[in-house]
Amino acid sequence: MGTVLALLLALLPTPPAPSGVEAVVLGIAQDGGVPHLGCRQQLCVEARKDPAKKRRVASLGLIDRASGKRFLIDATPDIESQVRELGGMPDGILLTHAHIGHYLGLAQLGREVASTRSLAVFCTPSMARFLRENRPWSRLVERENIAIREIEPGVEFALSDSLRATALKVPHRDEDSDTVAYVVAGPAKKLLWLPDIDKWEKWDRSLEEVVRGVDAAFLDGTFFSAEELPGRSIAEVPHPLVGETVSRLSSGKGAASVFFVHLNHTNRLLWDTGEVQRLRAKGFGVAREGQRIPL
Repeated sequence: MGTVLALLLALLPTPPAPSGVEAVVLGIAQDGGVPHLGCRQQLCVEARKDPAKKRRVASLGLIDRASGKRFLIDATPDIESQVRELGGMPDGILLTHAHIGHYLGLAQLGREVASTRSLAVFCTPSMARFLRENRPWSRLVERENIAIREIEPGVEFALSDSLRATALKVPHRDEDSDTVAYVVAGPAKKLLWLPDIDKWEKWDRSLEEVVRGVDAAFLDGTFFSAEELPGRSIAEVPHPLVGETVSRLSSGKGAASVFFVHLNHTNRLLWDTGEVQRLRAKGFGVAREGQRIPL
């Protein structure tokens, strides 16, 4: 009974901090969300009937209450509800890369919808070039719906007086832009948001060292098993399997809290509470929408 109660309590949304700086998880799913287009498995069928079972595309909100500023990491297809949960239109959006679940929400900023004025978009020079040189994104730049703020990986930049971020370049099928993760630092704590990477072995950094340098880490948990894409090779969409990451970090994450995010609709961690419990017993968690991390 105690184990069941603890699990239920862990699934409840974390209450907001009364003041200060915090991060809030606004989505946990891979680019297609849940329900996933064309998916006929039970998870997606039930999510079409019950809105409570839907899962939004992975995104993180950042809030600095002292300055009144808010930020989004990635502009997903679920941007409307995510901005609503954030508490209002963000003062800036930090982009990780040019895969569809991570920037399509920018389309909602044009004059057809929100018609924002010079909303700051933080991204690498590679991502900035993609936005400036391709329709319809270039129209957002030309019409000043967005104002691109180019950032350099490895160089910290300020979002507010109490909130800073550093992009870390990661290897991830860079067809249209490079890919970055973000280390976000508040007055007291640091957080790593890394929803996409091909394989840890390809990274020029040590995952263990990066995770030891933060207080909480949200890591690519796209696939639980290599058999999740019948008829397709997982090599076409490489991601580290959850078990690979757990094995790698079991003795190398220090005191950091590690959560898996960017879960594909096939990932059993979205519905298998027993597997989630086994993962928790090893010291790892699954990100949940509404989860808040004080910074």
